[in-house]
Amino acid sequence: MGVSCRCACYDLVKLDGDCGGFGPAIRRFGAGRIRDCIRGRAAPLSRRSDSKGPHMFAAETLAAIRDRFAHVDTCPITGPRVFFENAGGALTLKSVVETTATFAAIPDNQGRANPASTHLMQIIAKARDDMKLLLNAPGGQVIVGESGTEMLYRMIRSAAMGTGPGPVIGSTLEHPASRSAARLWAERSGRNYIAVAHDDATGTVTPDHYRPHLRPDLAIATIIHTSPVTGMGVDVATIAAEIRAVAPKCLIIVDGIQHAAHGLIDLTAAGVDGYAISPYKMFSCHGYGVAWLSDRLAALPHEALVGGPAENWELGTRDTGAYATLSDVVAYLDWLGGSISTESDPRARIEAAGAAIHAHEHALCDAMLHGTGNHAGLTALPGVQIIGGAENPAREGLVSFWHDGLASADIVAGLEARGLRVHIRKADHYSGNILDPLGRPDCVRVSLAHYNSLDEVAQFLDAMQDIAG
Repeated sequence: MGVSCRCACYDLVKLDGDCGGFGPAIRRFGAGRIRDCIRGRAAPLSRRSDSKGPHMFAAETLAAIRDRFAHVDTCPITGPRVFFENAGGALTLKSVVETTATFAAIPDNQGRANPASTHLMQIIAKARDDMKLLLNAPGGQVIVGESGTEMLYRMIRSAAMGTGPGPVIGSTLEHPASRSAARLWAERSGRNYIAVAHDDATGTVTPDHYRPHLRPDLAIATIIHTSPVTGMGVDVATIAAEIRAVAPKCLIIVDGIQHAAHGLIDLTAAGVDGYAISPYKMFSCHGYGVAWLSDRLAALPHEALVGGPAENWELGTRDTGAYATLSDVVAYLDWLGGSISTESDPRARIEAAGAAIHAHEHALCDAMLHGTGNHAGLTALPGVQIIGGAENPAREGLVSFWHDGLASADIVAGLEARGLRVHIRKADHYSGNILDPLGRPDCVRVSLAHYNSLDEVAQFLDAMQDIAG
């Protein structure tokens, strides 16, 4: 589940119009082989002698991708702009916008004896199946709630109050959504909380960091899949396996909110008990969160209506349109996987899409860091410091940095004035866990997605040259 690849799956020569630019890699190695390489579970793929640089979507494929998103190059408030604020919320699929409007107008409710109600229930059932396909989670259950943060709180709270004694373990890399919930409910359930320190230099946490803290009586573990501040991915599957080897009964809950839009999710391989996503960060809309719960986690005591179905975790009537937009996201990834591969199996197409998304974003990050054409990269700008280091194979579509001679707020404002939307992260309750150990009050976060282009990166680099003088 982590990312440790910097080899031929990124560097194979691009052939425009051939499986969206990914035909050579997919034909030579197969989507599954590339997937395992990206996860760090296979030896790096050998480089080809005809390699001409990082592998990206072909021009026509990228144009087709961008055409499926609303406001891809224009802000509805300010006009033309480049959107590099994807970690704050990805662009929304046009199909999601249409679906949301359609279901918002339907007056009927679920669970009634009429055709409209039956249709709504079918939409929900399909969305749950689609999410299990996306997550590669044939068992367990998919639920919708208020937000991804709320989903993490509910899973962690139920685990803490419903399982046997033992400490809770998590890492300092985690977003406060999981870190706050774990500390709060460890205290309220009379448990110790073990904080695994992440590596400030690389901006991530590894099995080696967790290993010294593992003990047989661990009751609950939290893992973040990708940091929204450093942008670095985490090897969830290996960390979970190490925990299971020492504490087989430990409930493992994962924050997948930042990772979900940037690569593969494989909960069968991960072997965890809970996984949370915020759909607005995965091409859907605000207003709800999604979680997958293992059968073991779902069976624990939890908030539910007295006398209602014991397995029901959802409280009140959820928006059918929210569920329907999940199917829109899965359908989009299915389309993308089919566009850049010859796979016929739906899961295989999703895996192909995930591998291609990760490779394209990796190439964009490389260009942002090291330059493209005659546009100098961030590493060539005196005074720029890259959080996590410039050569970091764990990076997932995000670069955070500061400038020794310029205020981060001024850089963000300067980029906005030049039509580039980025964000400042401050050493507050959201990002202090990353910035305080570095002695930094803030940083600039530039967060990419697979619909961003090399031309947009070049525009950003030119703007940074102008700002930095």
